[in-house]
Order: sequence, then C-alpha cells, then structure tokens
Amino acid sequence: MLNSLSSSLKNTLKKIANSVFVDERLIDELIKDIQRALLQADVNVKFVLELTKNIKKKALEEKLPPGINRKEHIIKVVYDELVQFLGKDKSEIKIDKSKKPFKIMLVGLFGSGKTTTTSKLAKYYRTRGYKTAIVGLDTFRPAAMIQIEQLAKQIDVPYFINVNEKDAVKLYNQNGNKFKDFDILIIDTAGRDSLNDDLIKEIDNINKTVNPDENLLVISADIGQTAQQQAQKFHDTCDITGIIITKMDSTAKAGGALTASAITESPVKFITTGEKVDDIEIFNPTGFVSRLLGMGDLEALLEKAETAFSGENVEEISSKLLKGEFNFIDLYEQVQSMKKMGSLSKIIDLIPGMGNMEIPKDMLDVQEDKLKRWRYIFDSMTKEELEDPELLDGSRIQRISKGSGIPAGEIRELLKQYRMSKKMMKSLKGGKGLDKMMKKFQGKLAGL
Repeated sequence: MLNSLSSSLKNTLKKIANSVFVDERLIDELIKDIQRALLQADVNVKFVLELTKNIKKKALEEKLPPGINRKEHIIKVVYDELVQFLGKDKSEIKIDKSKKPFKIMLVGLFGSGKTTTTSKLAKYYRTRGYKTAIVGLDTFRPAAMIQIEQLAKQIDVPYFINVNEKDAVKLYNQNGNKFKDFDILIIDTAGRDSLNDDLIKEIDNINKTVNPDENLLVISADIGQTAQQQAQKFHDTCDITGIIITKMDSTAKAGGALTASAITESPVKFITTGEKVDDIEIFNPTGFVSRLLGMGDLEALLEKAETAFSGENVEEISSKLLKGEFNFIDLYEQVQSMKKMGSLSKIIDLIPGMGNMEIPKDMLDVQEDKLKRWRYIFDSMTKEELEDPELLDGSRIQRISKGSGIPAGEIRELLKQYRMSKKMMKSLKGGKGLDKMMKKFQGKLAGL
C-alpha cells in the first residue's frame, strides 16, 4: 500500500533516530524529505505546505512532554500531523437497523471499481450479521447487471436487477416492497467518463427516489489530483457523506484521492486493497499512518482475524495444540483461515515492528508458495490420513505426490515439520507461559 511513500517516510524517521544532534538544520532537511515524498504521492501542494509548516513549528517550538527526548518528540509530531491530515478518527458507518432497510448508495466515475466495491461492501456487512442485498441501477453499461449477478452469487447475497429496464428510477421502484426484508441495501449506480449534465440529472433523480442514508463516492486511487474536483462536483449534486478509495494496492499516487475528503469535508470510510472480495477495510487514519511508518496496525489485524477464524475453532485448535494432539486437518483449517486474512506481505504490514524489517518480497513469495503447495498436498490426502499423519508410508506418499503434483521429498518435509511441531508442543505441555498466551489470544478473539 503506497510502498514508495511508505519507504520515504520510514527513511525520514530513520534519519531522525540515527542523528547525533537534532537542530533546525536537521528539521529543515526532514521537512524537505516529507514534502518530496508527499508531492510524489500526488498530494495537493497547498496541503503539503500546510502540513509541513505545522510539523516544523511543533518540532521546534513545542515543549517536550515528560519522559520523551527530542528525537521521540519529532517522530510523534510527524505521526500526529499525518493522522490529523488524513482525518484523525476513523468514520464508521453506523447502521440503524430500525430503518429496515438502511440504504448505502455508491456513485462515481466510470472505471473506478464501483460495481466490484458494491459486492465487497455487501460481503463485508453480511459476514457481520446483517441481512444484505444488492440493487443494480447501472442501466447504461450493458455488462453491469451481469456483473452484479455474478458477484452476488459468488458472495451468496440476494440481488435485484432488470436487464430490460433502462430507467434506473423505475427499476428501483419495481422492487420497493421487497426491500423491507433486508437490514442493508447496497445500491450500485451508473458511472461515466465525466460528470456531465445528463449524469448530474440522473443522479439527482435517483438520489431523490432512493433517499439513501449514506451516499458514498467511489474514487480510484490512481485518479490523481483531479479527484478533488470530481469529489466537489459529486458532493454538490448529491451530498456525499463519505468516500471509498479503490485500487490502493496498485498505485503509488493515492495522495489526490486521500485528500479529496478535505475538499468535501466527507471522510474516507473504506479503502480497498486488492482484487479479492475480502480486500476491503474501514479507513482508520491512525492505523493507516502506523502502517506507512512501519509501526503496524493491530486493530486491523484483529479485524481480519475475526472474519477468518471462528472463536469456537480457535479454542478447539489451541486446546489440541496444548495437548500435542493436533493433526493435518487442524493444520489444513488454519492454512485455509490464513488464506482468508490475505497475503503474507499484507499481514506482516499489520504486525507492529515487522514493517520496518524490510523482509525481501522474494522471501515472502516463497512462504506464500509453500502454503499453496501444502494445500495441494492436503487436498490429495484421504480423511484418514489427515486425521492420522503417521499413516503416511512410502506408498501413500507416492500416491499423494502423483495426485498433488508435488515431489515426494516436499511431502516428507511437511511430515517432518509436523512431527517436530508436535514434539515441541508436547514438551511445552502444561507450561504456564504457553497456556497463558493461548488463553489470552482466545480471549481477544472472543471479545471481538
């Protein structure tokens, strides 16, 4: 996520940490580094100058809080100002269940990823216990309705479309009586190459008919500084209440989109960080800046863990681990759950301290590939073999190798790692530290 900006900011903080003396000359140098990094990320010049002016003033003039030195203070000032710049507090959508349904409408330009984001948002709320449906009102793009249908079926969410209706308002009214059965409606609308008079009129008509509780503007991260102009036009037309920034994983120039919220005074509420349907998260400025600076984001990590692991499953697996009784089925389930949390590189960015370790991407790719190959091995095993890995003799290993396409040597390596892990867990059986750690992790997940 914004790797070049992140690297630049991390290097700036390292320069502070490694310096022998902290004086105005060093601070001026740091300010230039920050300005250069933000401008390269397409942040508006006016905002960059205002931000860095505040950083310099506080770094030089603020009295040191008790217990921290000048270096720590400057790092904290940089962190605090970046958080303030991006909105300070996360702005979650508060779903009012009494409305039945609560309506979230998405608007935006053509190619912003609006329809895909509709499905991501629907899946996000469905997995959190809301009865959710998708309404497709994009009557201009021929493939839009088909795309809605495919995505809705993929995430197992009801949908309302009509490929023969060209009037979005009529299409919406056709199903009005059915909507009251749902907690949340996610409404997709048509995008265009530019916000022309026809589109403004159509959005205005849809807005008045739907009367959404949230009007979210979907902006692609690579749109650049024109994001601010487009955000203002949409805001003037239909009172934008929040922004979703898409494609955060595929560009280094998301600064324009990130600062669009400052123009409309509408907070960024979600960001999407990949192509998979689960690659969406609430935008939390404190966590976002922490990740940029290599400090991790535990809150986002636990949020991903909540959706990937069930509390009952965690308790059962940790109990087996403590007893040294886990098998390949348990290991397989954990690999599957880890897959739901996203790529290793994304998870590592969320762990405090890991972002600054600069683990080579090649090494992460190797580990990612190993997990994939494990899944192929597991899929080629019988239930009996998964439950009792000790059954794996030479002939069984050869059969699994042929079925999975994985060399027999790798299967023996997996079996060796399994035995070593089991032996280690048995040796720690009854250890107070391990037991305490497991119970703490279970308690965290149970409290989510």
